[in-house]
Amino acid sequence: MTILAVETSCDETSAAVVREGKILSNIVSSQIALHAEYGGVVPELAAREHLKNSPGVVRTAFEEAKISPGEIDAIAATQGPGLPTALLVGFKAAQAMAFALRKPFIGINHHEAHLYSPWIGDFAAFQPNISLIVSGGHTILVWVQSELKHQVLGATIDDAGGECFDKTGKLIGLPYPAGPEIDKLAEQGNPKAFDFPRPLLNDGSDDFSFSGLKTSVRYFLRDNPDLLTNPQRVRDLCASIQAAIVEVLVAKTIRAAKRTAVRCVTASGGVTCNRELRKQLEQACKRNGFILRLAEKGLCTDNAGMIGILAERKFLAGAAQVPLDQEIMSGLTLA
Repeated sequence: MTILAVETSCDETSAAVVREGKILSNIVSSQIALHAEYGGVVPELAAREHLKNSPGVVRTAFEEAKISPGEIDAIAATQGPGLPTALLVGFKAAQAMAFALRKPFIGINHHEAHLYSPWIGDFAAFQPNISLIVSGGHTILVWVQSELKHQVLGATIDDAGGECFDKTGKLIGLPYPAGPEIDKLAEQGNPKAFDFPRPLLNDGSDDFSFSGLKTSVRYFLRDNPDLLTNPQRVRDLCASIQAAIVEVLVAKTIRAAKRTAVRCVTASGGVTCNRELRKQLEQACKRNGFILRLAEKGLCTDNAGMIGILAERKFLAGAAQVPLDQEIMSGLTLA
């Protein structure tokens, strides 16, 4: 079957065409340059950009996939979570296309799409796993017992991991989005130069909290303002912040994998592009005998390809059209 998927949960307008488990096209129009001057995403501007960009992005997705709208068997769109006005643009546009073409429509939860993105192209190898989903808007630890059956073990109780990267980077004076900038600078820094807290590292729960780390960096910079004038000390600071975030993410993920007795760990979401996180997860899984599957970097950030792949699997499992306010995640309930 062939599915057209649309994703507009935040600041990237994306459309993809998926057929029989393969992504034929996955077009993403980013709004980073638009929001950079504000230091973060402005919801109203994001929604307007989605309205402007959606027709061209969908058209390009069809062209790259070399198919026509008449060849589509179903249409899918991100249902949530995300910025409400941004979500509505893509969701309602996709619903309208489904109505006009008289095709089934499938609403997909953005988190759940990330959850299965490490398996894209190789679902035959799927096995129970502990999955870390971490980006600018969410940090979630999920026990995936079988395909489409999963349980949330823990989530952030305040700031997400990616949000902590971006906000501490903003305090340092790095451009938006600051997460990738910290990744670059940290490569030449000393991760042990400064000792920042590891929130909830040893509390025994599967929840995350990064607001305290962010506050600690704010006070540190208040008390050491001259540090920002020394490029090497800035690199050390970035490496130390990154080390604190990554240690918490990796430790809690491995701990959950041991407790649930799975043999596989997966990770997805925008922060999974971070090189140190990927490195530390690989080393920790190797030490503990776990198989590690990381989503491809192109599928870590927001994209319609992962939406279409999950929609296809749900469609084949009997999913039908779903209203906007209905939870569709089998066992995965998130605000």
